[in-house]
Amino acid sequence: MQIGQLAKQTGCEVETVRYYEREGLLPAPARTASGYRSYTAAHVEQLNFIRHCRSLDISLADIRQLASYQQHPAPEPCDRVNALIDDQIGRVHRQIETLQRLEQQLLALRSRCHSPHTLADCGILKTLEDASSGEPCVCHPTLAAD
Repeated sequence: MQIGQLAKQTGCEVETVRYYEREGLLPAPARTASGYRSYTAAHVEQLNFIRHCRSLDISLADIRQLASYQQHPAPEPCDRVNALIDDQIGRVHRQIETLQRLEQQLLALRSRCHSPHTLADCGILKTLEDASSGEPCVCHPTLAAD
């Protein structure tokens, strides 16, 4: 199959397929006599593997490592795979904490304007403007304390 067919079958953009090839995540396909890339079912499976990993927000470097384990299974425990996923879980926990702090900051900012005002009297805009000139703000209280 050609690259467009592969992309359509896997729900992936053509440029993304080319990118994964350049990154070495997707093996280079054979070429037809006219120079077109010729993909196989193995490419579909590998691209689906990559896309599944990306849906879990696994980095390309980690996907490369997982693909290596997948392509060269060794008769040893899968501790390295577990460790890789444990690291990913840790990253997700840190992202959640960061997003929760961001939510609190936005809620504090939103609390500055409870009822409709004109833009000139908007508490949110006033807070953002004050902060841009170095004033303390409700959304970054630790910065004000520094």
